[in-house]
Amino acid sequence: MTLPTRQIGPFTVSAIGLGCMNLNHAYGTPPGEAEGARLLNRALDLGCTFLDTAAIYGAGASERLICKAVMHRRKEFTLASKCVLDMVDGERVLDASPAAIARTLDAALQRLGTDHIDLYYLHRLDRKVPIEDSVGALVRAKEAGKIGSLGLSEMSAATVRRAHAVHPITALQTEYSPWVRNPEIAVLEACRDLGIAFVAFSPVARGFLAGAVRDADFVAGDIRAAMPRFVEPNLTRNLALADRFDAIAARVGCTPAQLSLGWVLARGEDVIPIPGTGNIAHLEENLAAAGLDFDAATLAEIDAIFTPGAVAGHRYSPPMQAAIDTESWPDDIAA
Repeated sequence: MTLPTRQIGPFTVSAIGLGCMNLNHAYGTPPGEAEGARLLNRALDLGCTFLDTAAIYGAGASERLICKAVMHRRKEFTLASKCVLDMVDGERVLDASPAAIARTLDAALQRLGTDHIDLYYLHRLDRKVPIEDSVGALVRAKEAGKIGSLGLSEMSAATVRRAHAVHPITALQTEYSPWVRNPEIAVLEACRDLGIAFVAFSPVARGFLAGAVRDADFVAGDIRAAMPRFVEPNLTRNLALADRFDAIAARVGCTPAQLSLGWVLARGEDVIPIPGTGNIAHLEENLAAAGLDFDAATLAEIDAIFTPGAVAGHRYSPPMQAAIDTESWPDDIAA
């Protein structure tokens, strides 16, 4: 199958990619290896040509799964991964020093069974290391042929501009959906000024705008249990917003997830959403959204639901926010 395409620097990719975090951790019980492999192959069969993973996803398990499941189909997709966040001796670490970046990259190449990653991101900002030093490490990796293009994740407009001054940045990845509008403060405009593609992770609001969350009874290990928007008393208020959103989806004849993805796609041709899932039926539903168009009135209805201040709760808890550099609204960070 063929999906509409969009551009990420030199890469022509499907308008909707696949985020691979869900295949190994984060949102409840992940699928088994065999089911994850089937999902990855189904994504390629459906024309999804952009796979996004990271060293930290499943402590390298996501990269190993991609290797085992689809690297025999390497010519069919653009591969992205990330460094800086990693597991070292069983502990989660944030280290953007050039030495750590080099170690993580070499380990990722080994796990992926390849000598080249198309797009390699700095996953988070390490405030102990100048961004120029971290970008310099990626430049050296590119010169060595280990990576093709440079990316940044969850970073501010100011940091993006500093990084881009060292070497052109191809993509900036940040959470973006109808209920997370932080990119509109500054970083989306900065990307457009600099010709940087915008990759939107969690475009269905970590499952919230796909009907996946109706209560706060999360299984052990689900990261949403520590996110203020997903716990009471905020959850009940936010579910009322979701009900209004779901009603629009029902009226226009699509699923809530497809409506959310359509909203993200409508933000501009330079925006590429990468929903994640461990379920093949959900994968098929998500990718089908690439063929839907919503009129301006419908998009305006969505905006009217998620006005500034309408969503209750902060995006991250204070410990999680510490590594986030993306701009926030004045009331968006927990004290």
